[in-house]
Amino acid sequence: MSTNSTQLLLQAQQPQQGPEGFIITMVLMIIIFYFLLIRPQTKREKDRRKMVDALKSGDSVVTRGGVVGSVQSVKDTTVSIRSLESKFEVEKHSIERVIADKSDLKDNK
Repeated sequence: MSTNSTQLLLQAQQPQQGPEGFIITMVLMIIIFYFLLIRPQTKREKDRRKMVDALKSGDSVVTRGGVVGSVQSVKDTTVSIRSLESKFEVEKHSIERVIADKSDLKDNK
């Protein structure tokens, strides 16, 4: 077989896609990315924002740094937390989760 006939055979075996096939493929990829990546992330962020807005004094929380403490006061952008003998102030976005009871600490590790 010559080189030209081999190239013709390879081209004949490959499906020929026009611009509409490319557009359909790109739209399908965007839809897949939306449902697998973007939508779940926005839902998690919405739930987290709702949790942070509902913080009140006395709630037990865990910060993103892993500090466990109870909320002393809530301000516009910050939260005062007491952990054992230390009291410190962190920004609201650094609160990871609210602890319902102490068994949540062991279950979520």
